[in-house]
Amino acid sequence: MGQEVQNVRTVGIGVQNFGKLLESEGFYIDKTKFLKEWWEGKDEVTLITRPRRFGKTLTMSMVEWFFSAQYAGQKGIFEGLEVWKDKEFRRLQGSYPVISLSFSDVKERDYDTAVYRICDILQELYQNYHFVLGSDCFSDGEKAFFEKMEYDMQERDISVSLKKLSKYLYCYYGRKVIILLDEYDTPTQEAYLGGYWEELAQCFQRLFHSTFKANSYLERGLITGITRISKESVFSDLNNLKVVTMTSDKYADIFGFTKQEVFAAMDEMGLSDRETVEKWYDGYVIGKVKGIYNPWSIINYLDEKRDKYLLDKYQQ
Repeated sequence: MGQEVQNVRTVGIGVQNFGKLLESEGFYIDKTKFLKEWWEGKDEVTLITRPRRFGKTLTMSMVEWFFSAQYAGQKGIFEGLEVWKDKEFRRLQGSYPVISLSFSDVKERDYDTAVYRICDILQELYQNYHFVLGSDCFSDGEKAFFEKMEYDMQERDISVSLKKLSKYLYCYYGRKVIILLDEYDTPTQEAYLGGYWEELAQCFQRLFHSTFKANSYLERGLITGITRISKESVFSDLNNLKVVTMTSDKYADIFGFTKQEVFAAMDEMGLSDRETVEKWYDGYVIGKVKGIYNPWSIINYLDEKRDKYLLDKYQQ
């Protein structure tokens, strides 16, 4: 057993809200350099694919907490982190309207139920932004449409839902929007297994084209998933899409922990058996970068606060 360390950070399993994690002073490996790298990359729409449990949802939450006008008063969360070293970049914190949604819970066995769940997610988004209707920049007709999307969204409304919401937020804030879509491919995987992939794919192609291609109110889009895409995918007509996969060098050390980060975390927790960790957690190769470790596995190991976590597990 490694030497006991006092006042170490608390390791929380499954915490995916960036603000909650930082406010509680939970264990966090600083990945905020992604914010600057992604923004300065100037790609209009970015799709990042990584395996499950590689920190995609936490990263999306980090992006929302940094850019969203909803968190304009939360600058303190980023103080001391890598992104806050750039004084010029700090001015972007809390400066954009952000639409953030996830399809992670859309795991239905038939098309109609999947569409119902997607409509439910979109309706909740509209309800969250109901306050914009207090502005005098909307006509009675626009207000009526907004109210309709809150409570009586139909399948035909899905394709224009995010583009329309972008327009409402643009009119209210006077700035184009950032759209974050996490786990875009969960519904399509279920659709493939359920035998309704073609129907859902057509629905998503219309939604994604309207949202990420034909949306004049879009500043940036960021999408995550686990599925590699092909020319026949739901993104087939998005020629403004930058795709970052496991074979890409870009953002290679953002989603996942490097060996150096893992060893530093072990030192903090008073854990010393590096050879065991290297053996059992044997890091992934992402692009040309070797030794990228699955965050979920490492965090569980740190939570146990003892050496040979996986060795013991495998022997049970």
